[in-house]
Amino acid sequence: MFYEFLSNADTALTVQFERKISDEVNGCVTALAGILEDKSIPGVIELIPTFTSLTVLYDCSVIRAAQLKQEISALIDSMSVGRASNAKIYNIPVCYDEKYSPDMENVCSHTGFTRDEVIALHTSKPYLIYMLGFLPGFAYLGGMDERLATPRLKSPRLEIFEGAVGIGGNQTGIYPIASPGGWQLLGKTPVKVFDPSKENPILYKAGDYIKFYSVSSEEFDEIEALVKTGKYTPEITEAE
Repeated sequence: MFYEFLSNADTALTVQFERKISDEVNGCVTALAGILEDKSIPGVIELIPTFTSLTVLYDCSVIRAAQLKQEISALIDSMSVGRASNAKIYNIPVCYDEKYSPDMENVCSHTGFTRDEVIALHTSKPYLIYMLGFLPGFAYLGGMDERLATPRLKSPRLEIFEGAVGIGGNQTGIYPIASPGGWQLLGKTPVKVFDPSKENPILYKAGDYIKFYSVSSEEFDEIEALVKTGKYTPEITEAE
């Protein structure tokens, strides 16, 4: 497989794979990240995966760049690429009722689907988490049905509510905190995908999957109450 090293000052090294957004290339990124986590190379501090690359932060007083490159090259040469063996599917409830879906009519008008058809397509399959970014816990998801692709809003909102689920172009995702944004909003999840009070504040990681399922307004309220008391955990299944 193609890869190259890009140096970032004295404390970071980027492993750049083919510059193409695809499951295969991203599989290389997540596979290498998983191996490095298990390997626990002395001096390696943090791993930052993206769509097509993995940046390795390291302590240059413990390991030098040349040695780190050798270690990583040996791991890449021996690794098999594919879905991570420990990949999980996080089943996330979403309420698509009108009060949470201010842009549903836009999506229906653009795609030609009814509200029920949009919901059915949006909840039809798991989405691969390519990377996390933009906001803490914001997952860039791949695999959305191309028929749902809808352009972003011409004028972004100054604030989008926490838990908003939307579509931006050919991607879908969850806003983990209230923030500005220009995606078309379809619904809301009561699940906190980013919780700074927890030891591991982000619910999932790159290489995992998210699958949405529709819940009623009443079910949403019940789950939200459990979330507030710390008594709710979304269903997690192993990816096949």
